[in-house]
Amino acid sequence: MATQTLGQPAAITVRNILVATDFSPASEVALLYALAISRRTQAKVYVAHVVAEAYGISSDTQQRALDDAWRDGHAMMTDHFIAGRLDGIENQLLIEQGDVWTRLSEMISRFAIDFLVTGTRGRSRIAKLLLGSTAETIFRQAPCPVLTVGPKAKSKVPAEGPRKILFCTGFSAHSINAGRYALWLAQRRDALLVMLHVSKEETISEAQRQEVARHAEYRLRGLIPEDANLAKEPRFLVEFGNAAARILKVAHKEKPDLIVLGVRQPEGFARRLKWATAYELVTHAPCPVLTVRRHEE
Repeated sequence: MATQTLGQPAAITVRNILVATDFSPASEVALLYALAISRRTQAKVYVAHVVAEAYGISSDTQQRALDDAWRDGHAMMTDHFIAGRLDGIENQLLIEQGDVWTRLSEMISRFAIDFLVTGTRGRSRIAKLLLGSTAETIFRQAPCPVLTVGPKAKSKVPAEGPRKILFCTGFSAHSINAGRYALWLAQRRDALLVMLHVSKEETISEAQRQEVARHAEYRLRGLIPEDANLAKEPRFLVEFGNAAARILKVAHKEKPDLIVLGVRQPEGFARRLKWATAYELVTHAPCPVLTVRRHEE
């Protein structure tokens, strides 16, 4: 059987980035991450705010909400312009009204979005827009990779992108696809790539555990192509137990700037369980989380 590798992700291009914002602190940090990525890829940045429809509200009130959103959006972009954060970055502000995900989905198609960035404060807070369940809908449904800045993510953003990337893999096809993005980012930022596999085998003997760890590390090493040309030697970690808990443990210890993982759409109850795991990572990780779906989904 041929050795499975991440391959050379030469086909990955990021020309257009969409930042979904509600002007909250979490969304502000998300925008800073988008600008950092844009500086490395020369991508255009679209900053979008969707005013949610409110039934039973007069048209005048809804128009005032739109006008307020335009003012807030222009004020935010002006602040970034004055601070020099938009220097050399093509950008456009988008303010629309309607169902949040419907409008964002249309923007992804209209502007050929390669990368979507958003912020969330998590389920525990009542929210108006890209918070809690709406942010979850975004990374469930978006056809492009989604970078989510959660409530525990550090606010200090590396000026030109991540310097340390934690890639979590179970060796599945959707996971390998995400790994190509992790490798691509590591190559372009000369970042350290830390590769992690979490095994569910907890009730095995110590000898069996060592054998599982040895085999998993061998597979992790085999994912790196010979011509990867990484500036730093990758590191390989194997953990045992609950995937979300182990990934968070490693993230707090390693302090990466970004976590990358693949996601898929299983059926029935398994779908809710899988996405609950991904959302747990997003809402508790000390850094942003990049989720990547398979292209054929």
